[in-house]
Amino acid sequence: MQHRLAYPVPTIWFAALVAASGLALFAWPGRSWVALGVVEVLLVLVFVADAVLCVAPRRIDVQREIDESVTLGEETTLTWLVANRAARLARVTVTDALWPSLQAERRRVSATLRAGARLRAKSVLRPSRRGRFPLRDVTVRVEGPLRLVSRQATRAVEGGVRVMPAYPSREDVQRRIRTPRVLEVGLRSIRTSGGGTEFDQLRDYRPDDEFRRIDWPSTVRLQRTIVKQYRAERNQNIVLLLDNGRVMAGTVGGVPRVEHAMDAALGVVQAATKLGDRVGMLAFDRQVRSILVPTNGKSQLGRAAEAMYMLEPDYSESAYQVAFNDATARFRRRSLFIVLTDLVEAVVEQALLPALPTITRRHLVVVAAVQDPAVTAWAAGGAHRWASEAYREAAAVNVLHERARAIARLRAAGAMVVDAAPGQLATELVDKYLEVKASGRL
Repeated sequence: MQHRLAYPVPTIWFAALVAASGLALFAWPGRSWVALGVVEVLLVLVFVADAVLCVAPRRIDVQREIDESVTLGEETTLTWLVANRAARLARVTVTDALWPSLQAERRRVSATLRAGARLRAKSVLRPSRRGRFPLRDVTVRVEGPLRLVSRQATRAVEGGVRVMPAYPSREDVQRRIRTPRVLEVGLRSIRTSGGGTEFDQLRDYRPDDEFRRIDWPSTVRLQRTIVKQYRAERNQNIVLLLDNGRVMAGTVGGVPRVEHAMDAALGVVQAATKLGDRVGMLAFDRQVRSILVPTNGKSQLGRAAEAMYMLEPDYSESAYQVAFNDATARFRRRSLFIVLTDLVEAVVEQALLPALPTITRRHLVVVAAVQDPAVTAWAAGGAHRWASEAYREAAAVNVLHERARAIARLRAAGAMVVDAAPGQLATELVDKYLEVKASGRL
């Protein structure tokens, strides 16, 4: 613990005493030096008395309670437990050295504690970015009984909080996978007549069942309409390839593209594990940053968030070839590879397309990206008051044309493409996964 020397606290009482010493110079004309000396001696005596009677900061216990993790965009509560172990009253101010990005409602608490008294004080945190935030230094300041002098010490109160990726699409994805037909064979409305599903059981006919699913021998025998129920094949492999490079650092709707991609990745993990599939992940930029081994089960959603929460976009070009080589070496079983990136034509042509055959030779591939609605709105045009508006419209139209060409090139190379608006990428990507699964292609 680090202690500081006692020093005056600028209070009304302190100001009054200083003013009194000044007035002493005018109270005794001709004897101002004597008066000043007397006042200064009195001030020193009062200060010393206040310092002696001031409770030592080490007699004040401080503990911190906080959840180990919180999701970006949500709130959590930090609680300070302050106890006075001294035998007399203490006026205490506790200041916690919290990270600015935690956006604490307050970082300081003041209280007057009787001997042996305890205090619980709370502050709401609203983190503004992901990552791990260690918490350590807490400063305790105690004022003397006359409130003229304080003693201060800084101590280590170890702790920390992890801010996990935001998952705003959770409820939308949950609604998707709660649908009975999804739980049975995948997205019912787009299921083809091909294979890729396993017979589960016979059951009574429902109005939304296909006519060709009726099991006629059972229908005749039981004298009521019976259909065959199938379930999706389980333990299929889904691999998420999360681009963490330069193109993912830009924002869409004030949110970095990589955050939209993480939301979509969590949606796929939740849907796939619900249907019994194994989901893995590889995050990369110029090198591989994070690996998640494919497995199923509810806990995989938490593991996926763990694998992503420390990622910060690298402002270099992503090495798709390096990432795809690593992925194919690690995940040899035929899988659905989902590449979460952006569709910048130059990057697609120069880096993504040349590397794509590495994974399309053996695996099914989906390339997913989030659109920028601002660009779409600018391209829509309208009446222009300024030349700059016309230039912006022309630039936006050009960007959309380049994006369309990039999508066409990717599809021609054998990849499926999901290009969705913010807030829809997760659900559209889950729909694409269910479509692939129901078709039996995997």
